[in-house]
Amino acid sequence: MNRREDIKILIVDDDQDDFIITSEYIRHIPNTAFQIDWCPKYDLALGFMNACSYHLYFVDYRLGAKSGVDLLKEALSLGCEDPIILLTGKGNYAVDIEAMQLGALDYLVKTELTVEKMERSIRYALERTGTMKALKANERKYRSIFEKSKDIVFITDDTLNFRDVNDTVFNMLGYTKEEMLEMNLADLVEQAQHKKFLQQTLLSKKEVNDWEVIMTTKDGERKSCMLTASYENSYDDPYVQGIIHDITNLRKAEKVTLQAEKLAAAGRLVRTLAHEVRNPLNNITLSVEQLLQDVKDENMQLYLDMIQRNSKRISDLISELLNTSKPTEIKLEEFILQTILDDVIAAAIDRLTLKRIKLQVSYPDDFLNIRADREKLKIALLNIVINAIEAMEEGKGSLSISLTQLPGQALLRIADNGCGISEENISRLFEPYFTQKRNGVGLGLAFTLNIMQAHRASIEVSSVLGGGSTFLITFPLVEDTGGHLLSERSGGNSLQST
Repeated sequence: MNRREDIKILIVDDDQDDFIITSEYIRHIPNTAFQIDWCPKYDLALGFMNACSYHLYFVDYRLGAKSGVDLLKEALSLGCEDPIILLTGKGNYAVDIEAMQLGALDYLVKTELTVEKMERSIRYALERTGTMKALKANERKYRSIFEKSKDIVFITDDTLNFRDVNDTVFNMLGYTKEEMLEMNLADLVEQAQHKKFLQQTLLSKKEVNDWEVIMTTKDGERKSCMLTASYENSYDDPYVQGIIHDITNLRKAEKVTLQAEKLAAAGRLVRTLAHEVRNPLNNITLSVEQLLQDVKDENMQLYLDMIQRNSKRISDLISELLNTSKPTEIKLEEFILQTILDDVIAAAIDRLTLKRIKLQVSYPDDFLNIRADREKLKIALLNIVINAIEAMEEGKGSLSISLTQLPGQALLRIADNGCGISEENISRLFEPYFTQKRNGVGLGLAFTLNIMQAHRASIEVSSVLGGGSTFLITFPLVEDTGGHLLSERSGGNSLQST
């Protein structure tokens, strides 16, 4: 609190005699030297209050056409935080209650004033105001942290219904603040067992620390999040407070790193095995060729031919393994992504027609330019399309290929309504030698991933068992020297065929 000699007091009273009497009580307070001023006009007093010109205001209830209560209301509505004490000529319980409810720090009757009562009223008003200002400053500070946090910060009741949440929830999950206040925290959690775990843990242990959980956005997108929450027992109004941190990009980066490590490890294994197998295989091949020149028996030649064919098959398989295990050598040139997709569709159209699969293609109005090795990228995309075709039932399949322009990126979506992939198999989808096909080798998608990484493209897969799969591939767009994306107007392109 300020020193008393630094404290400025304004007495708002339209009667000068009342001002003199009130100010005398204040001046007779021991060991003080307040600066006391008089203001007889309502509007002038309101201006002083709005400008925070004084530390304390005594306001008479009668101010001509308007009352001291009116001045109190208007001053507080303008944001006045300085203490206001209401004065009246005679006691009125209703006015006393109204004044205190509106925010007056005290209510004094002029005929009952004494030096002691005035000193106590001033001291209490200034001390309480100092405390309230400190509380409001802290509230503004923590409210700023709450609102500006890049994480979702929330408060719920003890049943996990939202009471308050910051605006980050819209950027992260797509819900508005108003929508969230109609929801429960468990509504955001994807799996039923996780909902139950959250509710039981908060009820029994009173906190959840750094719990990784999948949350669903308003658009149905799945996001990996880290949830921290604690149960706070605030007298008769318990609540839960917490933070939701989005780690989706971190998990994606970890997944890409893991895929690269798996490919590298598989490559080392393949190169070792290829070396160890090819040496004896070459000896077998040379021996068979020598025997074929000398053997005249037709039955023996039949067996030798069989050995020779299978030796060649093994040699070709080793070559294929080596090609998929080493980093793809590509020659990047500038191409329009739509033209590469047209080549892929043309290469797959016979398979689509034979299985009577419905095809839907959607392109943006602008050409999207990327740097690519046209033939290799065509092979990689065709592999995804063919897998989608093979996963669908004849006559019931529907394949969707759509291209969308994002800031600095092109997003390719290839979706089917086939048999889908189980959740445990999605994480292994790009592993070398992993396949769900009866006669598959498990190298197609590994080769596809290799090519995509060489094009600095990211690839994500989502699937529902029995409900189809979706591949999302993001390519970086080519920029010109001015930093603008290259594009040519082509007109909308949308195709449907069967």
